[in-house]
Amino acid sequence: MRRNLNNQNRSRRGFVSLEVVLVLPMFMVLLLGLCEFSLLFTAQGQVVESARAGARIATLHGVDDVIVEEEVRKTLSRSLGTYARVESQLGKYSGDEVIVQVRVPMASVTPDLLWPIGYSVRGREVIAVARMRKE
Repeated sequence: MRRNLNNQNRSRRGFVSLEVVLVLPMFMVLLLGLCEFSLLFTAQGQVVESARAGARIATLHGVDDVIVEEEVRKTLSRSLGTYARVESQLGKYSGDEVIVQVRVPMASVTPDLLWPIGYSVRGREVIAVARMRKE
């Protein structure tokens, strides 16, 4: 009788080990994905806000590309502002459309945690475009 209980416990330990081996990698991928995408969504919000701030400044008369870029970089965090590319199209006359585009490489936003499962952030960018009318 005692011997049967020991055999049952051993086989249960084996099943628990098998379950851990099967479930733990999926749980880790889920956890890493959650971390990576939360960093990306936070960065997306910052990039959108900086593009809007740049467009607001660009609507004013007498503003050039340098001032717009300074405003965008001032709005972004230091780590994002270092790698950001800012492109702006400033209208000449009142009522013209002003376009500010901000691009930040995803590799500067988050570590590449999901490359083992086929999702890599290399070569991808977080992009935001803001359009407004010149005053």
